[in-house]
Amino acid sequence: MLDVAGLTLTAHEKDIINHPNTGAVILFSRNYQDPGQVTELIDSIRAARDGAILIAVDQEGGRVQRFQNGFTRLPPAASYVLAPELAQSAGWLMAAELLAVGVDFSFAPVLDIDCGISEIIGDRSFSTDCPLATQLASAFRKGMNAAGMAATGKHFPGHGAVASDSHLTLPVDGRDLDSIRAKDLLPFKQLIAEGLEGIMPAHVVYPACDPHPAGFSPFWIQQILRQELAFDGVVFSDDLSMEGAASVGDFPERARLAQQAGCDMILVCNNPSAAMQVLETLPITQDPIRERRLQRMQGKPTMTREQLMQSQQWQQHSTLITQFTQNHA
Repeated sequence: MLDVAGLTLTAHEKDIINHPNTGAVILFSRNYQDPGQVTELIDSIRAARDGAILIAVDQEGGRVQRFQNGFTRLPPAASYVLAPELAQSAGWLMAAELLAVGVDFSFAPVLDIDCGISEIIGDRSFSTDCPLATQLASAFRKGMNAAGMAATGKHFPGHGAVASDSHLTLPVDGRDLDSIRAKDLLPFKQLIAEGLEGIMPAHVVYPACDPHPAGFSPFWIQQILRQELAFDGVVFSDDLSMEGAASVGDFPERARLAQQAGCDMILVCNNPSAAMQVLETLPITQDPIRERRLQRMQGKPTMTREQLMQSQQWQQHSTLITQFTQNHA
């Protein structure tokens, strides 16, 4: 999964999108001006690809909402404790608006439990209370699914108990496996049982459990996630450009280790030369299991943007969420 630089594609980007190792494009705020422009950008990305390609974005709400102008402003996840009945509405609204411009999925919901320690997670978590966070995240995912969007839970096995930001450094969580099982794993366990389609591991190391950061760890991905929790969806690496990934080696080595650990799709963002290194050095492989998992991430829009805006469902949900956000965000 790669990114692009601006509001339109360059000729070079079109070539990269058609590389056999490219499987998806993630969009950022810099790629977004308004719904019409981003629809055209997404259409041009799909046209550049000889075959299927996934389009993703981070559109959680709160401080992580890449598309804003022309989209309903969503509150941070922590706000839904004040109105649990809105979590499902918000999940539907977020997904329906993205699907209507051609995005397949948003990397949501956040399944980290807020422990009052991590500023990078903070109000991106649904709650400090594990059962409540699980209930709200489950409702949010149900809303996404109802709109036609697959969900990705992050950041496995839990980023909420470390102060460091994995964008800037490698956080270390000293807790033992029993402590993590008893708390952080519970939302993942519940949503996996409900059919969660994707998971993103954390660039966090848990030395009492395993010496490798979770996204490069066969213990976390294969033993705990695949075997113990019986997860059969897509494992997306977190961005290999983050400092939390730097400890394991250069970019080709990061990609190799992430894939070896069990990641189905590797993210390399905001570093075009690193993305090219990974594209050129990672073996081109055919994997029917991986393909089946990734196909489930394809968006299933039910309405064009014009139809969505005119629908009573969108008008009701958008009004509710907008009023709630203005009062509580």
